[in-house]
Amino acid sequence: MTDSIAQGGLDTEPAGSHPPALRLTGVNKWFGANHANKDVSLTVRRGSIHGVIGENGAGKSTIMSIVYGYLRADGGTVEVDGRITDIRSPRDAIAVGIGMVHQHFMLVDTFTVVENVLLGAEGGATLAPGLGRARKELERLEHEYALDVDVDAVVGDLPVGLQQRVEILKALYRGADILILDEPTGVLTPQEADHLFRILRALRNQGKTIVIITHKLREIMDLTDTVTVMRRGEVVANVETASTSREQLAELMVGRKVLLRVDKKPAEPGAVVLDVRALKVVDPTGVLRVKEVSLNVREGEIVGIAGVSGNGQSELLEALAGILPIAGGSVRVHGEKISGRSIYNPRDLRRAGIAHVPEDRQKVGLVTSFSASECAVLGYQDDSRYNGRILMDHGAMLNRCRAQMKSYDVRPPLPDLPAANFSGGNQQKIVLAREIERNPDVLLIGQPTRGVDIGAIEFIHRRLVELRDAGKAILLVSVELDEILALSDRILVMFDGHLVGEIPAGQATERRLGLMMAGISEEAAE
Repeated sequence: MTDSIAQGGLDTEPAGSHPPALRLTGVNKWFGANHANKDVSLTVRRGSIHGVIGENGAGKSTIMSIVYGYLRADGGTVEVDGRITDIRSPRDAIAVGIGMVHQHFMLVDTFTVVENVLLGAEGGATLAPGLGRARKELERLEHEYALDVDVDAVVGDLPVGLQQRVEILKALYRGADILILDEPTGVLTPQEADHLFRILRALRNQGKTIVIITHKLREIMDLTDTVTVMRRGEVVANVETASTSREQLAELMVGRKVLLRVDKKPAEPGAVVLDVRALKVVDPTGVLRVKEVSLNVREGEIVGIAGVSGNGQSELLEALAGILPIAGGSVRVHGEKISGRSIYNPRDLRRAGIAHVPEDRQKVGLVTSFSASECAVLGYQDDSRYNGRILMDHGAMLNRCRAQMKSYDVRPPLPDLPAANFSGGNQQKIVLAREIERNPDVLLIGQPTRGVDIGAIEFIHRRLVELRDAGKAILLVSVELDEILALSDRILVMFDGHLVGEIPAGQATERRLGLMMAGISEEAAE
């Protein structure tokens, strides 16, 4: 890295040029003893797409929340179009031309598109005049920026890609010249993400300024003009995207070289371990989420399930783990039918050789107020090695946890520390160690690297491949298509509760998978 990059060399503007759209100087933010933003300075040029990246907890979302008025800085200045601006709330941000599209959309499902856009900006005691003006303005914005959506459609009936367009329209309707997007592709198919990028480029070409917060380095390289890298609350680089690479950015984020690819040999699958036939699962509200799904997983292979979030993958995994009841079909492990037992629960399944790393580690995988050593035995607390004559053997629990922390590089390696005090990546390692170290025949794993830092992603992927090579059967659910493609030996695609196809990993492409994720059959996708 050059000295200018390391020192944030993009924080200056050429003499005589227009002021930048956004400039932060020396911004600090404290949460108690945690110094979340440390003298953050960055410049976003007008009419550019600017990326902000960093590991989990690096401070990128905090700094953008300050820009949008969700948080108040404890020091430093924010300039918009060259003027120091005191942004105390989102209303203040909107007033100076800043809009934000959140990772979880802020829409009312039962309202129409035009009603959602108008909400909070009605402009009078009655709705009719405002609705008429909004409809005309939306039609203009849709035409100008290729944001086609039916303004009279009920938002809850729209796919997530169109809902995201509604959020962008909402910001533009309020006069946003600077648009901040937080992890904008997390719920999109590859085709929807590509269309979003075309929209963002069109906005940039029309003079709008885009700031995108993402952890996906490929998106940064494909989309942005400049990028700010944050680490531990500080800006460590401001760089022109064209002058850097994914590998350099990953090294800046983590502070060391990172292997971005998954290094694995071809699978050598053996006998079928997990066999699922015509499985049906109903969620707690009575909605059928899994619709006669059949699949199998063999020894020594990773079977990945791809799909946009909300298409039944989560319910499938929870049913196989015994968390949700099975409404129909059968589950066999090593040929023995286990789904017909009068008791079908996580304890029975653990005894049958099935381990489960849940999608939500904090709500399902851990009790965050418990110590790491207590969390490391959850579900296995009746094991004789952890039980004394009357009470739990805390010494044995501590020793076991200490050994797992060393093996899985959990930081800090303190078994007595409450689970809540570990970062997301280290919490995930605690859960992984607990399940993998039991030497299961089948590992069910959901979103293994959600909210996890790049360095921890590299470690987790390597562990899963090692487990596969040891002859274990792994069923992987992930919304990260890159992860599915990198880890899987076979890929299944779910849409609306059905399996719409299966592809050997060597034949899978993002385009083919993306079409299937949108409900297009495997034959049509080919």
